[in-house]
Amino acid sequence: MAQIFHRSTNTLSKISILSAVFVAALLLGVFMIVDRAGYTTRKNLTLTQPIPFSHEHHVGGLGIDCRYCHTSVETSATAGIPPTSTCYNCHQLIWKDSPMLEPVRASYRSGEPIRWTKVHDLPDFAYFNHSIHVAKGVGCVECHGRVDTMALMRSVHPLQMRWCLDCHRNPEEHLRPKEEIFSMTWKAEDQATLGATLAKEYHLRTTGDLTSCNTCHR
Repeated sequence: MAQIFHRSTNTLSKISILSAVFVAALLLGVFMIVDRAGYTTRKNLTLTQPIPFSHEHHVGGLGIDCRYCHTSVETSATAGIPPTSTCYNCHQLIWKDSPMLEPVRASYRSGEPIRWTKVHDLPDFAYFNHSIHVAKGVGCVECHGRVDTMALMRSVHPLQMRWCLDCHRNPEEHLRPKEEIFSMTWKAEDQATLGATLAKEYHLRTTGDLTSCNTCHR
């Protein structure tokens, strides 16, 4: 019986298979690069806000505690966005005629809240509770970075699942005394020893529990 395919077909088939594997690997690599890119994760991306609120000025300069504005961070899943009245407590006296702060005055007069653009915006299928992290000794800077140095708020971490899991697998690296939760500058002398001690003191759940799907996806 005559040979249907030429002998060169064997070589072509091998080249085709190898090319397909190479292209698939290349596409996967491109996807992973795009998935980790700042544009996709919004890492270090400064978003436009109705008012250029400076944490650097209010927190770093004036020393205002996080809880003055984010009043529910210790008791609720959400940290809370301050109502206009919180801003107006000071700004009815300070910079009260500044054109930049007209949106604050307009909001106070009308009762309509200021429409801030959310910076740390998790997808709806991911559940995050601020109060439990605070109760377990996780400081604000672990997720939000040094906000006291940010003229305009931005996300310093990708907030993707792999980033959350890195912390949930090794929580001891991120624990601090509860009285230092809201400090921007606190550093442990021996984080490994302190973290292990606090993990027991705060009754952290097992790594299996912390990395279980239903911990964050409910």
